[in-house]
Amino acid sequence: MRKIVIELSSVGKKFIMGFTGLFLCLFLVVHLGGNFLLLRHDNGAAFNAYSHFMETSWIIRIIEFVLLGVFVIHIVMAFILAKENRSARPIPYAVNKASENSSWFSRYMEITGGIIFIFLCVHLYNFLISQRFFHDYPSMYAAVKTIFHNPWYCAFYVICLVWVGLHLIHGFQSSFQSFGFRHPVFFPWIQRAGLLFVILIFSGFIFIPIYLYFAKSSTAVETSYFGQVSRIRDSHLKMVHKNVKIFSGSKGKS
Repeated sequence: MRKIVIELSSVGKKFIMGFTGLFLCLFLVVHLGGNFLLLRHDNGAAFNAYSHFMETSWIIRIIEFVLLGVFVIHIVMAFILAKENRSARPIPYAVNKASENSSWFSRYMEITGGIIFIFLCVHLYNFLISQRFFHDYPSMYAAVKTIFHNPWYCAFYVICLVWVGLHLIHGFQSSFQSFGFRHPVFFPWIQRAGLLFVILIFSGFIFIPIYLYFAKSSTAVETSYFGQVSRIRDSHLKMVHKNVKIFSGSKGKS
């Protein structure tokens, strides 16, 4: 594996880096679509059904392994390309005007990538490992609601998502650049499309935890209300059942 990686040209490594990056972007779109089920007013029924399918489907198991492989390749290529870039210029320029040579996003891709890796480890433990292997919560919906009711984790989640978005602003356009789409007419449109993609996707990801956190008080009121309705309904059913028995008994005696 190491020999194959070493023998790849710089262009080939960037192509793989771009392809895996766009694959992960596609995963984010699908993942957000599933997360939107959390916003349905069905007490988590749709989201739990979706989570059960994700946990039991063998097709999803295969996709998860593919996704893990793509993510590992993306990280390995990032390390190799960063090392090659530093080796190509062992002695820095006497006057280095970084702001003129590259964008802020491209200069800090390694830092944002590291933050994403830490965030991903915490995220997978809380929402995958703890539930699939240890069953810490009665359902995935209960897990998400409980975790996002913690203000510290909710803030951590939102801040990390901002860093993920900053990483993707440069990563999206760099992926297309690796495929050769660098024409001065079309590339600015790719940059705008990348920025729009990041804004839309991460607005959705950020909205969900904030909504769930601030909806906890209304959820408590809603639960209390439906609890009262349920008790009244049960009381009425018992009364009807009792009246039916009395009526049946009196009819039998007559």
